[in-house]
Amino acid sequence: MVTTNSTVISDFIFLGFTHYPKVEVTIFVACLLMYLVTLLGNIILISITILDSHLHTPMYFFLSNLSFLDIWYTSSALTPMLANFVSGKNTISFSGCATQMYFSLAMGSTECVLLSMMAYDRYVAICNPLRYPVIMNKRICVQIAAGSWVTGCLTSLVETMSVLQQSLCGNNIIDHFACEILAVLKLVCVDTSKVQLIMLGISVLLLPMPMVLICISYVFILSNILRITSADGSSKAFSTCAAHLAVVVLFYGTALSMYLKPSAVDSQEIDKFMALVYAGLTPMLNPIIYSLRNKEVKMAVKKLMIRNPLCALLIPRSK
Repeated sequence: MVTTNSTVISDFIFLGFTHYPKVEVTIFVACLLMYLVTLLGNIILISITILDSHLHTPMYFFLSNLSFLDIWYTSSALTPMLANFVSGKNTISFSGCATQMYFSLAMGSTECVLLSMMAYDRYVAICNPLRYPVIMNKRICVQIAAGSWVTGCLTSLVETMSVLQQSLCGNNIIDHFACEILAVLKLVCVDTSKVQLIMLGISVLLLPMPMVLICISYVFILSNILRITSADGSSKAFSTCAAHLAVVVLFYGTALSMYLKPSAVDSQEIDKFMALVYAGLTPMLNPIIYSLRNKEVKMAVKKLMIRNPLCALLIPRSK
């Protein structure tokens, strides 16, 4: 609980999309479908990565981590909203709000770091293929993944604690569908310049810096691909990287628009819809993009269906 000068705040009320009563049901159905597709797609991707020995490579190890992150991120961001819509109660306890804020930030922050490490993995695979098994060995991959998780979890803990320790104005109404950190920060009634400085520093660390690393990696990758004389070789290299770039553009584009926009641009309604894209659409598209653009994943799915016919009821056949 947070104690203000006159009030003890034990829970919060979400406004959500109450300003749009005519489309609330549509938003609920869309979010439910995105959540279910996200669960199904990412669980399938994790399963085939574990079951198919041909996918026991660094790329798919990182991809499994990404799928696991997406499941947890979408669950932490969307399930409370879906549950509140069904129950008719747009409330959440203070501890529940703190938990949701932390896990959403932790999963999103970890993904920021992990995507840059995946770009480095592709750089080594394409630009230095002979040394790839040595450079990206099992121990290094585990260390990279662990470093991504630790960075995301620690930075999120700092942000969550810095915001929730502030004095609130007694207003427990959050103009959002979740305990999004920027929406909660607007309830603080004291000077937030120190908190905003902390958040800016962490945002720069997790957004522009990984993006610069990704851009540098792909500049080298592109220059290397252009030197490939074989049409099949260059096509395969482009196909491998196209999926990752699509995920990167969608993920970082929405994140930058939310957390590093100019202070003069402040539209809470736009922020809500951008948060839906960030929390629902991006995690849903990740497994779809990778599976559609990668022949190895398609082959693994076919093998899984052949071994277990029951899977054919859940996984559409690839042509």
